[in-house]
Amino acid sequence: MLHSPANVGPVRILQVEDSPEDAELTSMQLLDAGFVAEFLRVQSAADLQRGLDTFAPDLVLSDLSMPGFSGHQALRIVREHNRGVPFIFLSGTMGEETAVQALREGASDYILKHSPARLPVAAARAILEARGAAEHQRVARELLRSQRLDSLALLTAGLSHDLRNILQPLLIVPDLLNARSDDPKVRRLAEVIAECGRRGSEMAESMLSFVRGKHATSESIDLALLFHAVQLLLQGSLPPKSELVTDPVPEGLRLSGNYTELQQCLINLSLNAIQAMPDGGTLTLSADLDEQGGARWVRIRVADTGQGMDAHTRAQLFTPFFSTRQEGNGLGLMSCRRIVEGHGGRISVDSTPGGGSTFELYLPQHDPKPEPVQSRREGGGQMVLVVDADTTRLTLIGNALGTQGYAPLLAADGAMALGSLQASLPDLVIVDNDIELISASSLLQALAGRGYAGPVIALQDPLRPFDRDGAVAEAERSVQVLAKPLQMDQLFAAVEQALAPA
Repeated sequence: MLHSPANVGPVRILQVEDSPEDAELTSMQLLDAGFVAEFLRVQSAADLQRGLDTFAPDLVLSDLSMPGFSGHQALRIVREHNRGVPFIFLSGTMGEETAVQALREGASDYILKHSPARLPVAAARAILEARGAAEHQRVARELLRSQRLDSLALLTAGLSHDLRNILQPLLIVPDLLNARSDDPKVRRLAEVIAECGRRGSEMAESMLSFVRGKHATSESIDLALLFHAVQLLLQGSLPPKSELVTDPVPEGLRLSGNYTELQQCLINLSLNAIQAMPDGGTLTLSADLDEQGGARWVRIRVADTGQGMDAHTRAQLFTPFFSTRQEGNGLGLMSCRRIVEGHGGRISVDSTPGGGSTFELYLPQHDPKPEPVQSRREGGGQMVLVVDADTTRLTLIGNALGTQGYAPLLAADGAMALGSLQASLPDLVIVDNDIELISASSLLQALAGRGYAGPVIALQDPLRPFDRDGAVAEAERSVQVLAKPLQMDQLFAAVEQALAPA
């Protein structure tokens, strides 16, 4: 039989029944039919509510009429608590009109006590149909969540692309300032601009990492300096009665990771903590070294004295789009977990209602390797053809190359580049993969047709790779690809390598 107890498995059945004898007979009938079941009998509204909370039934069987309580009231309580729990009336006094009304109110079925033979099949069917409906809803929610995440990924990719282009001047201007001035104040300003550009670029790269599932770049991070930066960024967000405390960080405590991502994670956790303290309180940041199983972990704590959370909220904290705030988007904590796990760590939370919350981040400690210091060699007047549709980047690259001793020839598109070349060919071609009218690969083919067999540096957006197959074989042997936004040190190193004597 399709709807049989064998298909159901172990279940919990809540009986709304004032007669212990009738409840016992019903239980025996279901057990004899093959059910593996646990039973709980209640006979009042209060007992029913407690049973729904603590017993979590798979099925409710209810009498129609009881002293001081009715099956209709029981049905309303069950539906308000959980609309998915199947509810079957089991009564000796139910007429046809009453039965139809019960089904309209949300009952799954009705069985007469003097004709109980249909009960096992009806109970199995109701339980299986409820489970099927719950699974359908779960799949629908997962599909909706997946669609929303896909949309978010597309939006993230687009925003990241635009942000990287906007940040490009911040990565080039500092080199121009340093080349034109020895003033310490100007050089300090250049350092600030370069740092802002680098952090912004890392944030854009972090957004792309979310889309591609790829981990961002790492660096050696001083925890004390990281906490200080978070403290500065949060100054304007603290309500009058709230206080941010940063415990002293053990001297020299460092880890390897992406500074921007970890800063973003701590900011998200701190803002959540502040919002959990509407009447004020204390937010504490602390870090120490923890050794577990022979591994060394940097443990970071973000603790508040706020409202705390119950078990139900804690279980859903890292679910996408789950938020306890009406204006929240439910992505902050999911992003925090992605960042921590992307660093090879884990995140946990300890919280009780009224007792505040403590988030603990465990991040592996690695001994950072010092980066080699590279000296920069100036050019000797070599002609460098730069083709880029972004006029701001085109001008900045031209100025930067000029300060390094090269002779830049600038063009905003492929047609202009071909028209600007007369008798001589360039020593190097730098071409943006996004130029229009004539594509980058078509431009390289045209240059090869004129006899150019020199090196090429291609600038590409991470989401739109350079078409190596479209570039002619003669150029492919000397093509270097640099990701946008450009880091000038990387560009100068690539130019130096491309023009180095064979």
